[in-house]
Amino acid sequence: MDYWSALEVYKEMVMLYLEEGRRVVNSHCAHLEPWEIIGASVIATLGALWVKGFLFQQESLASRIKKQCFRLIRKIPFVGRAIQNQLNKVLDDMSVSLCTLKEGMSYTTELPRKGLSQSEVMEKIREYQTLNDVQWENGCVSGAVYWGDESLTKLLVKVYGDFAWSNPLHPDIFPGVRKMEAEIVRMSCTLFHGGPNSCGAVTSGGTESILMACKAYRDMAYERGVKNPEILAPVSVHAAFDKAAHYFGMKLVHIPLDKKTMKVDVKAMRRAISKNTAMLVCSVPQFPHGIIDPVEEVAKLAVRYNLPLHVDACLGGFLIVFMAKAGYPLVPFDFRVKGVTSISADTHKYGYAPKGSSVILYSDKKYRQYQYFVAPDWQGGIYASPSIAGSRPGGIIAACWATMMHMGESGYVEATKKIISTARKIKAEINKIKGVLVFGDPEVSVVAIGSDDFDIFRLSNALTSKGWNLNTLQYPSSIHICCTVLHTQPGVADHFIRDVKDQVAIIMKTPKEKTTGKGAIYGMAQSIPDRSLVSEISRGFLDCLYSTEVPKSTNSHMNGNSKAH
Repeated sequence: MDYWSALEVYKEMVMLYLEEGRRVVNSHCAHLEPWEIIGASVIATLGALWVKGFLFQQESLASRIKKQCFRLIRKIPFVGRAIQNQLNKVLDDMSVSLCTLKEGMSYTTELPRKGLSQSEVMEKIREYQTLNDVQWENGCVSGAVYWGDESLTKLLVKVYGDFAWSNPLHPDIFPGVRKMEAEIVRMSCTLFHGGPNSCGAVTSGGTESILMACKAYRDMAYERGVKNPEILAPVSVHAAFDKAAHYFGMKLVHIPLDKKTMKVDVKAMRRAISKNTAMLVCSVPQFPHGIIDPVEEVAKLAVRYNLPLHVDACLGGFLIVFMAKAGYPLVPFDFRVKGVTSISADTHKYGYAPKGSSVILYSDKKYRQYQYFVAPDWQGGIYASPSIAGSRPGGIIAACWATMMHMGESGYVEATKKIISTARKIKAEINKIKGVLVFGDPEVSVVAIGSDDFDIFRLSNALTSKGWNLNTLQYPSSIHICCTVLHTQPGVADHFIRDVKDQVAIIMKTPKEKTTGKGAIYGMAQSIPDRSLVSEISRGFLDCLYSTEVPKSTNSHMNGNSKAH
């Protein structure tokens, strides 16, 4: 009884305040006409909606203000001209580096009036092959080509030729390709310990596999009523997630790494989870430093908050599934872990299939349903496709299937054993060299090198001059080598370690010396506060890839080796 009496007292107090509020508002509006009150209400509502739309966008307010400030700065005449002149120099040098041909060569810009014979075509092909400067067969390149075995190449060429005209868009016409694609997916599910309801699809590469997972989880989030779906992923995650967010209208929330281990900060990920979270992401391993994120810990978050968890194993997927049998066990990372709902893995990397093949796998068929696209009302008939492309090259699927069947478990285990032992050797020896460090404790095939004593891009330049082609990284500045079967050839790893030791010893004599050449450009790029300039240079690079104009000048604007690497 006392409880209800107290409640009545509070109710009366609230009503008194409401009445007083009503009286004050009415007294202030007594002199206004009805149209003025209605107009003010409409304007206030529209203003509130505008402010909300301005403040709460996918891109933060601070980022947008920063961009606008840089745009205004570039409009200042003498500043804008100076910046544009420097940009033109960089772009001109880039054009020279990429588009200059050998003496006597020219670009073909129109069809030949009469078709060339097969022998003439092959002669042209051999001419184009002479443009290759990097001898990747010797094991001097980081990643890029993961094997290149001659006998395997002959098999792939033969199989591709047999299925060159096939298209899985027409399973009734090419039932063999349909069967091979289904078997690629099932074999991959088995490797990642998927259950009987696991499933997936073959895609054109890691980027498409990642896009498909993000698209599926975005649509699931929409179904839950989420209007602005977010991807929570480590800052080290592949840029394909940035592309997915851009394409699909999602927001990518980057989670920081533990500075010592280079693994994603799980506590920070937990704090970032909100009502807009559409998916969580881990990398096994991540590209920059080769570090495996703590999948089991993140999976607990996924289960706790009922969120899908995608494991990106595009780089090392077809290594990590064989590492235990190769004698290098890892903590669970796949469908054995409760909470993992999808995995992307590239068959065209350590699966040794030809470029243009990857798999996206799901723990349950209910997730794959959201990946599909169906247009039931098209005049051309009911249109349905499992991934982004409509028509797809059946020859690539057939060659991928042939590779997996030819390699078998024993072949993959043996290759994995060689690659991991080589990477571990490089890691151990680099850690012994004074002046450089290895980021984190990489367990798979990538070893990232940095330095607290000198600009690491000086080492990048020095190793480039020795014939090595490594990956240059930023935030923090570093370089890495991605070991492949080619690096397991006799003497390659020892040669690399020896070159690193020798060049570091030289650099440590003058550790504060500034970097020149390509290294200076990479260092400058990450220090530029206006990231739109970096984007502009990158777009210029992409333009160069499609250029059929011979550069007017062959004089490099850069101080150092002008060849891209």
